[in-house]
Amino acid sequence: MLRARLDTQASNEAIRSGALPKIMQALTETLKPEAAYFGPSDGARSCTFVFDMQDSSQMPTIAEPLFEQLGAEIDIHPVMNTEDLQKGLAALQNS
Repeated sequence: MLRARLDTQASNEAIRSGALPKIMQALTETLKPEAAYFGPSDGARSCTFVFDMQDSSQMPTIAEPLFEQLGAEIDIHPVMNTEDLQKGLAALQNS
């Protein structure tokens, strides 16, 4: 799961220039998220994406556009869906 808090000044400029929808569309195409949410967080614009990251080497291509174009603060957290949890618990029982 990725959560990004966008810098207000940078995101204001991206809105004025028309870049913000393009940035979010490109990110959505890259991540192919199960879910995407947009709204305020900690007093700033934010977005949250739940997606399947196959390899940690994907982090630069995911994070850099948000850092560079929107001055974002980013958190990436590993999370599981119910199926993943069941698989992990079954493996724990078998070890």
